[in-house]
Amino acid sequence: MNKEQLAKIVADKIEAALNASEHPKKFFITANGRGVTDGGDLYNALLKDVLGVVSVALVDIFQELAAASAKSSEKPAASAKASEKPAKVSTKK
Repeated sequence: MNKEQLAKIVADKIEAALNASEHPKKFFITANGRGVTDGGDLYNALLKDVLGVVSVALVDIFQELAAASAKSSEKPAASAKASEKPAKVSTKK
């Protein structure tokens, strides 16, 4: 699976989760710390920015996991031999 396919899957899943949850659509905090409920453009821009960063991070994480999984499946004989060796247990006290 290439990066574009992963990005599409992540974007679809984030969109589905966003639509399934209820979140404040028009809310932001002013410079003096008060919450205002009619600032929809600012909230939506921030939400889009945060979800974009999360999407990029998830795609990179999934690519690294897929690469690690592919590497580990390429050499199963070596790891199987290492795990078959019995550990020496000392019974001396």
